[in-house]
Amino acid sequence: MVTTDDPECADRMRRMSLHGLSRDAWKRYTNQGSWYYEIVAPGFKYNLTDMAAALGLSQLHKADRFWKTRERYAALYAEGFRDLPEITPLGIQDDVQHAWHLYVIQLDPARLRITREAFIERLQQQQIGCSVHFIPLHLHPYYRNAWGYNPEQFPVASRAFQKMVSLPLYSKMSEMDIHRTIAAVREIVLEGRQ
Repeated sequence: MVTTDDPECADRMRRMSLHGLSRDAWKRYTNQGSWYYEIVAPGFKYNLTDMAAALGLSQLHKADRFWKTRERYAALYAEGFRDLPEITPLGIQDDVQHAWHLYVIQLDPARLRITREAFIERLQQQQIGCSVHFIPLHLHPYYRNAWGYNPEQFPVASRAFQKMVSLPLYSKMSEMDIHRTIAAVREIVLEGRQ
């Protein structure tokens, strides 16, 4: 779901979400519509089902509360890792309001005896779900095969990817979940120091 107060932007997003069609597919079946349409821009099938849209609308009034909870949890993470030079949370610009849909840390391989994969596995053994966001496009088979991309062409993205771990961050978590995650990360880092 996307919201905007810019009519031109809304129109473009609407078009792109419906395969780039020049008119809404449902309007073609009304007495004001026409069967004729054109694809006027590249697009995708991104329109929501009625059920998903209704659910999204019913939760829209909770968005600010959800965001504030995630922001508070992100601050707890930052404080919990402040004294660990082996971990660097991704930087946030002062003039940007972060969505806090992810909390990404970078591991410093020069300071740790543990690989990122082993780090993730240790967290998962403690029932702490984590992931890596996102695998750079040039590392995916389609882009390698179709365009001949390789890691050497994108050294910054390749290096950053090898260090990143996304910790759990969602509004249904409790502060206890956050503190448990902090404790687990600290334990793994302290045991894995060079």
